[in-house]
Amino acid sequence: MSSSGDNKNEIHALNTFVKLIRAAETVSSRAHGHLRGCGLTVSQFGVLEALYHLGPMCQKDIAKKILKSTGNITTVIDNLEKQGLVRRERSDEDRRYFIILLTAAGVHIIKKIFPGHATQITALMNKLTMAEQKELGRLCKKLSAPG
Repeated sequence: MSSSGDNKNEIHALNTFVKLIRAAETVSSRAHGHLRGCGLTVSQFGVLEALYHLGPMCQKDIAKKILKSTGNITTVIDNLEKQGLVRRERSDEDRRYFIILLTAAGVHIIKKIFPGHATQITALMNKLTMAEQKELGRLCKKLSAPG
């Protein structure tokens, strides 16, 4: 049986967790709402954005960047390839791996969508002062650290 102090700590931790998840989901929903009109899922947008800003990558690296499983990324990339937005090329260094690249159509769509996306995120985050944004970033990093 836990002591009264432990129970208060648990209740506070759970309440804080719920607030964190609600805030993250609300901000994410507002930031990504425009993607439906573009015919992209959040994961598809994440792949296009990662390739646009970081350059060609293998599927495993893309999965790490956008926090998705490698199995899920395969489906996402298959669908982007069907839409003509990315293409797979065998790696020159290791023929077992494919490198994923943006096509001209992929570059066109991400260039068209990303500025509005960045503006939306900036507007959402500007509810916080610059100091609050830095503190939130610091706290999020602390929460996501191992251990």
